[in-house]
Amino acid sequence: MKNHVAVGVDGSAESRAAARWAAQEAVLRGVPLRLVHAVDWPLDPVLPGLGRQDVDRWADRALAETAQELRQRHPQLDVTARCPTAQPAAALAAEAADAGLLVLGSRGLGGLVGFVVGSVAMSTVVATDAPVVLVRSAGTHADDTADAADGEADAVGGPGSGSAAAGIAVGVDVHEACDRVLAFAFEEAARRGCPLQAVHGWKLPPAYAYAPFADPDVEREIGRSASNLLDDMLAPWRQRFPEVSVTCTVFRGSAGELLVRASRSAALVVVGRHRRRSPLGARLGPVAHAVLHHAAAPVAVIAHD
Repeated sequence: MKNHVAVGVDGSAESRAAARWAAQEAVLRGVPLRLVHAVDWPLDPVLPGLGRQDVDRWADRALAETAQELRQRHPQLDVTARCPTAQPAAALAAEAADAGLLVLGSRGLGGLVGFVVGSVAMSTVVATDAPVVLVRSAGTHADDTADAADGEADAVGGPGSGSAAAGIAVGVDVHEACDRVLAFAFEEAARRGCPLQAVHGWKLPPAYAYAPFADPDVEREIGRSASNLLDDMLAPWRQRFPEVSVTCTVFRGSAGELLVRASRSAALVVVGRHRRRSPLGARLGPVAHAVLHHAAAPVAVIAHD
């Protein structure tokens, strides 16, 4: 069952939005969906007099209600559920290792654009090499996108068989190998039949800060070089996915800022993070961190070397 989609479920509005998004993704991929609720007993905060059986019954009900809703939305979807006893981040990371994709819910910042990324979600993202998608809570862009995708799939006869208005934005570092990031982004764009925007932000060399004045020719040359590197990096993927319409955005500045802006009209934002660990443990890079906390659309985090 390596290719199934797994989603964390805890009965909250955030997890319901994640489950709906995950169900649509599983339908697009033609794979089963697994609902996961981790019970961290006896470390979970509980009300006085609430015993293990009460916690188990609540977890079972949350899983059953979510499964019932998703089966009604997608009668053809194979939905299963698991309720492991473990710390949530560890349990979800273990599930991710056995899945093609893990989906987690994240609370939106009210009327503001962005996420509140909880400790469980953040710990899970950095603890697994599997792709992880964070989805905002119900009533936000992510839930609206999932519902729109459901409606479009019904209208055209199946998921992914029509063109999607919203595309996918992917952050690309032209100075590092990021095949896993590009593979995920192109596969998702092909699966959804939507355009792909590749974004790269470049900076002037540190020594340039000491120059007495800016040289426009130098800046233009750096920009052209970055554009050429991005075109070269995308060339084999364009050949492999000729059906995907690709646009490139190369600019001076932070890729995270442009990806956040692009997320307002995107169906999905894809960013990479390094597998390597620092002395302080695994962490997100600055682009992934900015996008995770401020994007309006679901965000896929892809681990790469």
